[in-house]
Amino acid sequence: MDFIQTLKIALRALRTNKMRSFLTMLGIIIGIAAVIAMMAVGSGASYVISQQIASIGSNIILVIPGSTTSGGLRTGSGGAQTLTSDDVKAIMNECPSVSLAAGTVRSSSQVVYGNLNWSTLIMGGTPEMFEIREWPVSAGRSITQQDDDSAGKVCLLGQTVADNLFGSSDPIGTIVRIKKIPFTVIGVLERKGQSPQGTDQDDTVFVPLRTAQRNLVRAQHTNNVGALMVKAKSEELLGKAEEEINSLLNQRHRVTGNKEPDFTTRNLSEILAVAEQSAKAMSLLLGAVASISLIVGGIGIMNIMLVSVTERTREIGIRMAIGAKKNDILLQFMTEAVLLTMLGGIIGIALGAGGATIVSHLLDWPTLISLESIVIAFVFAAVVGIFFGFYPARKAAGLNPIDALRYE
Repeated sequence: MDFIQTLKIALRALRTNKMRSFLTMLGIIIGIAAVIAMMAVGSGASYVISQQIASIGSNIILVIPGSTTSGGLRTGSGGAQTLTSDDVKAIMNECPSVSLAAGTVRSSSQVVYGNLNWSTLIMGGTPEMFEIREWPVSAGRSITQQDDDSAGKVCLLGQTVADNLFGSSDPIGTIVRIKKIPFTVIGVLERKGQSPQGTDQDDTVFVPLRTAQRNLVRAQHTNNVGALMVKAKSEELLGKAEEEINSLLNQRHRVTGNKEPDFTTRNLSEILAVAEQSAKAMSLLLGAVASISLIVGGIGIMNIMLVSVTERTREIGIRMAIGAKKNDILLQFMTEAVLLTMLGGIIGIALGAGGATIVSHLLDWPTLISLESIVIAFVFAAVVGIFFGFYPARKAAGLNPIDALRYE
């Protein structure tokens, strides 16, 4: 008996008890839909984190000042002003694994334009900072070395600040006031979105580093910087670059013996990679939990197929009596089991994709349905059908023809 004929017999057997067939498939439908939907949600989380990682920039090492002690109380990292612009120059000159380095300072202030104002983060930085962050302008121009050398009173606006102060108007060339000092808007940066910490990266105003040091931040010396941003030449050289920076700054800051370093280096790529791995692990965990319902569905298929074998014992006996072999009976019942799971898989994939789309719209959360997850779900459904259909099919094929014909 060829496979086409076996398939026709299996379809006819399933149509004979349509409701029972549908209820049998229901466990598989729910299982596949859950797997597709959960993997789509998990993939969406991984996508969000990867986008946030891309928004920070690649191969970045952040160097922040160490702690200080005042009145017996120690502040946390960043509590002391221990880094300078000279450290930036030294890193560029003496660390071969580093491609770019920039000093930054930060403050917060109201930015005023006309009768409008907006409280935001004020960042001072050199032109290299925008290369390190991979942050181009969408309008106007960026800060130049000449702006920094002359401590020019110019600024770049993040998209959030531009939207709140200027709306749809063009801000280029206008004057805004930061701490009562007039600044000319020379450009608007492209939108970056949220950082991995959930802060709005576009809610920022950038000014030249020297301008910020002299006019906008309180520093012990105008040469002090709040942090260093360093870009390694490649991802493979990140660890080497971090070692070179630590060694150089220890030497420059005279950190010897048991003396605690007055700075801390953080490899942002490693930190964010851990977050990305966590999101992937969550996606796999969600898929694994959802796949449990597939096992339950498979048990339901085995149960129904055993009932079907009992109900059709006489039919099996007749088929054996007219020449059907054990392999033919085995193939017929295996085909029915696999057909149930495959049909349930198709319906489940459609429902899972629809459910993921609904979740995306209702919760405003990106969901990604990959071809890989669909293929995995479909193959898993077939494997469930084969695994749980084998025992009933083997039981049917093992019946004695004479006993089967006598069965009432």
